[in-house]
Amino acid sequence: MNDPILIIDDDEGVRRALSLLLLEEGYASVQASSPGQAMQLLKQHTISLLITDLNFTEDTTSAQEGLALIEQIRADDEHLPIIAITGWGSIEIAVKAMQLGANDFVQKPWENERLLTIVRTQLQLAKAHKRTQKLAVHNQLLQNELGVVSGLIAHSEPIKHVLATLTQVAKSDVSVLLTGENGTGKSLFARYLHDLSSRKDEQLISVNMGAVSENLFESEMFGHVKGAFTDAKSHRIGRFELADEGSLFLDEIANTPYSQQAKLLRVLEERQFEKVGASKTQSVNIRLITATNANLDDAVHQGSFRKDLLYRINTVQVHIPPLRERQADILPLAQHFLRRSIDKYAAQGRVLTSQAQSALQAYHWPGNVRELAHLMERAHILAPSEQIDVTHLNLPSEQPRHSASSSEGKEQEPLLTLAELEQKALERRMSHFQGDAVAAAHSLGLSRSTFYRRLNKTGK
Repeated sequence: MNDPILIIDDDEGVRRALSLLLLEEGYASVQASSPGQAMQLLKQHTISLLITDLNFTEDTTSAQEGLALIEQIRADDEHLPIIAITGWGSIEIAVKAMQLGANDFVQKPWENERLLTIVRTQLQLAKAHKRTQKLAVHNQLLQNELGVVSGLIAHSEPIKHVLATLTQVAKSDVSVLLTGENGTGKSLFARYLHDLSSRKDEQLISVNMGAVSENLFESEMFGHVKGAFTDAKSHRIGRFELADEGSLFLDEIANTPYSQQAKLLRVLEERQFEKVGASKTQSVNIRLITATNANLDDAVHQGSFRKDLLYRINTVQVHIPPLRERQADILPLAQHFLRRSIDKYAAQGRVLTSQAQSALQAYHWPGNVRELAHLMERAHILAPSEQIDVTHLNLPSEQPRHSASSSEGKEQEPLLTLAELEQKALERRMSHFQGDAVAAAHSLGLSRSTFYRRLNKTGK
């Protein structure tokens, strides 16, 4: 059900009649008999629309009390729809009410159908305005996002498995935690999950938790009302409200200030929050997606992350593999980023030589997909001709190699069995303690007899 409509009138019969009329149309309502009571209800509830009389006990004809109330409400809330209704109407009063912020004016006795038409119209306009406002904030957020990796390439089996898992959980509303190294494209997979969900027509709001300062956390996440603090010149919509009915992606969740994690947990559990400076509680309906490159179990053990918050966010945990484990994706991704650079700069086409392709596949990619994207753009700019060779890639000279070509001409150490590895470890420990078996056993947490038994087992 939508937020209630506030009816303000000192006549109980009028309030009851309006309440029943609205209820028949599916609108809930709350009632106030005076401007003072109305202001209290506005602080306690989220109101979708306000219908107010203009004359109360102090003066039954001048409309001054009602006009003052409209002016006060409009000063606090620029967008709440207000319908003025009075039995002592005049063109002058109607004009004054509209100038002070009323959206429409109705004279008593009202016509039910006309009043309901005005209510429906004002609610629709308010909803459209709120959506436009959210879109404007969201577009600004998108413009401020840097380093977003585009292009979903899935030739490797590890990534095919990831996509299969995300596809399976997309239709549910369970919380999903994406783990993996920096630059693996976790934000891209969050978008993939959102686009497959039933919320795909709503917005995916992304927040880099590492960029949210502790002092501004509540304002950033929950919003604030005008005058909540010194610099609060106007109302602000928080990220939770922006994501209402859609998905909220909290990147770098491990960087959430510990002092704020309880507040985050509360809104995730209760789906309710209060804006900074407001006492009324708002409800929110979101699908939560989080991501981290940290080990959250270690963070819990170290006391920097709440265990109950971890339980709340990792209903389903999906690991995004690093690029070095996605060999089949390296060249397709490189070609994708190369084409993107060609389009970006409206430049002549470029191709990778076979040597450059081999170098890309042999590189260990500590920066993962993000590093590959930046490298291909740089190579496109630096290559003097249509061909991009190894020298244009500017890869680090010292790098671990994972391909067969990297070990050509070099003698590799043979792979050892577990027993052989244990034997070498015991030998090194005995050597370190200059043959003192008791000291070696103690250093390994073994008893003397167990240590000798293991030595004998390995043939020592």
